Amino acid sequence: MTDASTTPSSEARREARLETSDDTISRRQMLAGAAGVVAVAAGLPLAAGGQGAKAPAAPAPVPPADPTKLQGAPTSPVGVRTPYFKPSRTPTGETVGNSLTPLQDLSGTITPADLHFERHHAGVPFIDPARHTLLIHGLVATPLMLSVDDVKRFPQVTRTYFIECSGNGRNAYREPKPDLTPQKVAGLVSNTEWTGVPLKILLDEAGAKPEATWFLAEGGDACLLSRSIPMAKAMDDAMVVWAQNGEPLRPEQGFPLRLLLPGWEGNTSVKWVRRIELGTRPWATRWETSKYTDPLPDGTARQYSFDMDAKSVITTPAYPQKITKGWWPISGLAWTGRGIITRVEVSTDNGRSWHDAELSATAGVKAPVRFTHPWEWDGKEAVLLSRATDETGYVQPTRKKLVEVRGIGTDFHFNPIVGWKVAADGAITFHGET
Repeated sequence: MTDASTTPSSEARREARLETSDDTISRRQMLAGAAGVVAVAAGLPLAAGGQGAKAPAAPAPVPPADPTKLQGAPTSPVGVRTPYFKPSRTPTGETVGNSLTPLQDLSGTITPADLHFERHHAGVPFIDPARHTLLIHGLVATPLMLSVDDVKRFPQVTRTYFIECSGNGRNAYREPKPDLTPQKVAGLVSNTEWTGVPLKILLDEAGAKPEATWFLAEGGDACLLSRSIPMAKAMDDAMVVWAQNGEPLRPEQGFPLRLLLPGWEGNTSVKWVRRIELGTRPWATRWETSKYTDPLPDGTARQYSFDMDAKSVITTPAYPQKITKGWWPISGLAWTGRGIITRVEVSTDNGRSWHDAELSATAGVKAPVRFTHPWEWDGKEAVLLSRATDETGYVQPTRKKLVEVRGIGTDFHFNPIVGWKVAADGAITFHGET
């Protein structure tokens, strides 16, 4: 008889064969790999240890040589990004400041909610939606105090619009440096699908009086940011929104309610909105006197300059990429606060000649369009530029022209043509002059 204690079982023999095969994996490898996949999918650390033990730093997940030989991860409460894609806003930790969208890492035109740029004047407030209210008063027949649930009971719409900080592009305009990325050049713009109620419906419910020509929107943050807005905008496309990209607003984007003024400078889309007062003239708040005014060369200032002008930026190829000879798609985004982008042109010779780029889809109203232009690089130095035109006929200006009109001291609404310099070795750096 054969001694069972010294004879490998059929299972052990099978596992031994698996371990010595080049194109298969062992059961131990399978179990370990599956555990790793589950951990990565759930966002858990890949570590061993007893219950309650502090796990060491998780090693980087290692994919199997042949994924078809390994059972995949199960379903999870919340999906996670692949470990091969790690976009992030920058800088972080600012309570009075901003954090920019990584434009160079994104595709299409929609910005993921967690990558939408931030701009705060007093940090992000922590608001209980059950206690938050929206007051509508002033020149109205019936003042309203609405809960968040009350607002949601009105007829809702879903629209896609960009929001752009009026200071977007300041880095490239004031201090152009070779190591600027698309994120640092134009990362204070994001595009979202918004869900909410047209502001006109709420004002009609309150009985807005004909003599009301302006309204004041006030936010629920620590600085009570407030802006004066013409009533014409309220009766046009303004919204009070509670959702973005299919889910409630992120706290840094105004949860539980924010005002949305499509195509206008971002600070007018007051976050955490809690009060709307109707009146006959602007309130001249600190946010529209000490800030958000645009000094001009003649000593005057542009004030209540709401519309965001046509603008474009090439997002690839861009710093810090390095390219080789051959065909490359020049791709980027273009947008305008005055309606629709009708044309985007690309230059590969620093503006000496221009070529129409292909628009990836029908341009949306006050929503970005992605453009693409195929380019064969021959190994010589080149400068890549983009230029947008909107439906009003407005053409994105050169930096020289913008300086002539606004002056070097302008502090908002930066939309000059910018681009990227390609060196003979393929290295790419920011190019801010045209």
